[in-house]
Amino acid sequence: MSKLVRFLKPLKWFAFLTIVFSVIHSGLSLLLPKILASIINEGIAKDRRGYILLMGSVMLVLAAFSAGASVLSNYFSARTSTGYGRILRQEIFFKIQSLSQCDIDFIGTPSLITRNTNDVNKIQDMLMTILRTLITAPIMLVGGAVMAFSINKELSSLMFIVIPLVIAIAVIVAKYVIPMFEKVQKRTDVLNQLLREKLSGIRVIRAFDRSQYEDARFSSANLDLTSLTLRISRIMAGLTPLSVLLIFILTVAIIGVSSKQINALDAGIEIQRLQIESTVGNLQAFLVYLAMMIGAVAMAAEMFIMLPRAKISADRINEVLDIEGQITEAKNPAIPSDKIENYLEFRDVYFSYPGATASVLSAISFTAKAGQTTAIIGGTGSGKSSLVNLIPRYFDVSYGSILLNGIDIRYMSSKTLRKKIGFIPQKAFLFSGSIADNLLFGKSKATQDEMWRALETAQAAEFVRKLPDGLETRVSQGGKNFSGGQQQRLAIARALIRRSDFYIFDDSFSALDFLTDAKLRSAIKEDLKDSALIIVAQRVGTILDADQIIVLDEGKIAGIGKHKQLLEQCDVYREIALSQLSAEDLAL
Repeated sequence: MSKLVRFLKPLKWFAFLTIVFSVIHSGLSLLLPKILASIINEGIAKDRRGYILLMGSVMLVLAAFSAGASVLSNYFSARTSTGYGRILRQEIFFKIQSLSQCDIDFIGTPSLITRNTNDVNKIQDMLMTILRTLITAPIMLVGGAVMAFSINKELSSLMFIVIPLVIAIAVIVAKYVIPMFEKVQKRTDVLNQLLREKLSGIRVIRAFDRSQYEDARFSSANLDLTSLTLRISRIMAGLTPLSVLLIFILTVAIIGVSSKQINALDAGIEIQRLQIESTVGNLQAFLVYLAMMIGAVAMAAEMFIMLPRAKISADRINEVLDIEGQITEAKNPAIPSDKIENYLEFRDVYFSYPGATASVLSAISFTAKAGQTTAIIGGTGSGKSSLVNLIPRYFDVSYGSILLNGIDIRYMSSKTLRKKIGFIPQKAFLFSGSIADNLLFGKSKATQDEMWRALETAQAAEFVRKLPDGLETRVSQGGKNFSGGQQQRLAIARALIRRSDFYIFDDSFSALDFLTDAKLRSAIKEDLKDSALIIVAQRVGTILDADQIIVLDEGKIAGIGKHKQLLEQCDVYREIALSQLSAEDLAL
């Protein structure tokens, strides 16, 4: 948990003011019972109305200041804890942004969501409790004990029997409950995962009529989490009544001892009457100090239980913040020259996913040049997407190197590298907002003319113009209010609006009909004639006119060349082509 303290630095003055006002509130609260006893002993017992009014006024003023200090302490503690939660969530989010896909997969998306929400809330609540308790509880406990001991030594001895007993009960309960908290967080991760699957795969679930099965899975996970939480709540709920019972027993014992002290005084003599009234006044103050001390013990017990629970959340957060990403930035990043013609070279590249025993790609070597189209084709699982994911460094090569204008991309900053690449992933993803917002994601200061030009090239301008709100048409999360083909064309337009030296189309035309596909490829070739195009495709018709076609088979290059050349020399390519087109079409 100490690692997370550094994020408190911007809020140090709020934390300091919380402590200051907590000390003021605690100090004034300790004075009030003493003044109350003084009013009873010196005012009521001696019938001094002026003294009662004077000390009563002083007591009201001090109570008002104490209440004000308490309000300010709560205000600054809330500002500190909520600000700390904001900073922590921001740091986790930024860290996640810097992680590679394999790092994210290692922790899991549902768990990352839980850590950035539920776990941060636990830390935030713990901080608020500490700020209110760390100073207040010791002052109230020690100060109350000193004040009570100064009033009546015999009664004070009773407190030192019960209070350790309350603390012992809290320790025993905490030892039993704390291991359950980690299970709660893990079961929350599972629940989030099932919920995400339910929402993301709702169409598939309905298509296969598996709603009842998914409902049962969610209900089972929900019931597991609920039952565990109820077990913790029942144990915690029993702690308070038990403490209250002990407090009442202690109160009865104190009153019993006090009554014996009063009965020991002889009646009828003025000085003895004053001693009795003085004992009553001191008893009143003593009971107030007792309540303060018990309250301090209760606050300490709450903090004692919250700290281990928060530590579990802190460990989970630190696991994210401390993870060393597999994609590391170069200390002195190189900048590729703009004076030479752009090219991208794979030089004897091998790649395997973390933890895998076999390579996904082996001995991959080729060069993609500016003004040319390089197509990549192969069967399912041949490594096409894995290959292009290496270019923007979503993953790093296991062996070999990828060179951009002669510089190994591992020696470039990710920012510089990705500015030179326009990437359209296999699954088109649109952000919630408007069509214009999604295009501005590609280029933040794009004009409307640039937006329409990108849409024209992506063959999306026609259907966007027909929409009632045009560029301001709302886009739902993931672009679910558009068809698959429309999503792909909008995603392509978003990449095209940012002029890049290299463009990667990872099977980005799969949802388009043949006519739109042909128009789109023709427009891209014309508009991006100075850029290097890398197209991953399943359809041979999409890559017939590519300058070079790379055929992958089981992670290895089975052939490189143009369409006609590969038909003659590459059995894998010929097999793929004949499975999609007739011999007559291929002859043409």
